[in-house]
Amino acid sequence: MTSSNGERRRGRRPGGTDTRTALLTAAREVFTEQGYDGATVRAIARKAGVDAAMVNHWFGGKEALFAEAVLQLPFNPREQIAQVLGTGDPATLGERIVRTFLTIWDAHDGGIFAAMIRSVASHEKVAKALREFFHTNVFGQLAGVATDNGELRSNLVASQMIGLGVVRYVAKFDPITATDVETVVKAVGPTLQRYLTGPLA
Repeated sequence: MTSSNGERRRGRRPGGTDTRTALLTAAREVFTEQGYDGATVRAIARKAGVDAAMVNHWFGGKEALFAEAVLQLPFNPREQIAQVLGTGDPATLGERIVRTFLTIWDAHDGGIFAAMIRSVASHEKVAKALREFFHTNVFGQLAGVATDNGELRSNLVASQMIGLGVVRYVAKFDPITATDVETVVKAVGPTLQRYLTGPLA
């Protein structure tokens, strides 16, 4: 469609699915080239040939677009962490973190987590974008729970969860792979709780 001055209007394409697909394709390229922090909604929309408002229309924002386009996650990590932090007893936060993410990953047979790890291992630019994304949207929220050493504590939580994910879904060590979620929650949750709120030494 063109305007009265002959310029092509940008907006929703004739097919909504086409617009969504174009945004996902453009996002993968822009995030890979510029990293999470460097990529802008405007740049992604421009590459897709649509108005920037379409990003919010289809994905609700930059972080959700990254989660689906690059990480190929069926959920928004920022929203999940916010929900975990905002509900329940602060003394059982570690258990809720383990339970939430194991439940999500198990529901997809660990494929989502395994794909994410493989992407990080094989593409340095993707790894950089991933670090920026989690630092902005996940670690920052976890760091806010601690009264001291917030960044270190949030990274310790990440190391525990990533290690658990690798063992359960990538290396598939038994009996961790076959152990039910609640048993793992009870075993690992207290460690995450100490990382977040307990003594580090």
